[in-house]
Amino acid sequence: MTVSPDLDRRFRAAAEAAELIDAAYDLVDSPLGPLFVAATTRGVCRIAYDAEPEQEEERLARGFGLRVLRAPRAVDSVRRELADYFEGRRRRFDLAVDLRAGGEFGRAVLAELARVPFGETTTYGTLAARAGRPRAARAVGTVMNRNPIPIVLPCHRVVGSTGKLVGYAGGLARKELLLELEGARLATHSSTSR
Repeated sequence: MTVSPDLDRRFRAAAEAAELIDAAYDLVDSPLGPLFVAATTRGVCRIAYDAEPEQEEERLARGFGLRVLRAPRAVDSVRRELADYFEGRRRRFDLAVDLRAGGEFGRAVLAELARVPFGETTTYGTLAARAGRPRAARAVGTVMNRNPIPIVLPCHRVVGSTGKLVGYAGGLARKELLLELEGARLATHSSTSR
């Protein structure tokens, strides 16, 4: 069955107005390629590179509730702040985030990650110490790899203990581009240590 674009738009607007959506999403253009961006009423809950919308919808349904809908207006504030960031007009995001789908240690690490200033880097070990588990650098690496809100929660600012670029779920080329956009100083990236 095919519905008209007008009926589809009205349905989405009505569902959003009646707060019948657990998580809303849209695809957002960026210099890094299309980003899958999702939000709940609590805040942005997902940004993904190279995403398959159907897989992301399932992930959102498992984490936030079954009522997942593509509703572009619901992510307008995220879209605007990302555009400002990529155009060099924003150094800090003012978005609320919804991390309720993550565990306690992951939330603690991501809270510390959010404090890493624009244009600066930190290490996995430093983040582990700040999160109260100084010997958990590898666990921090896992949290960074699973960061549900990259860019806004700047896992691209986390480097290996030698200052070299290591691991990034969006790929090292994107990590390097984000750090260059912020004017961060980079070491050569051929290391895999954390």
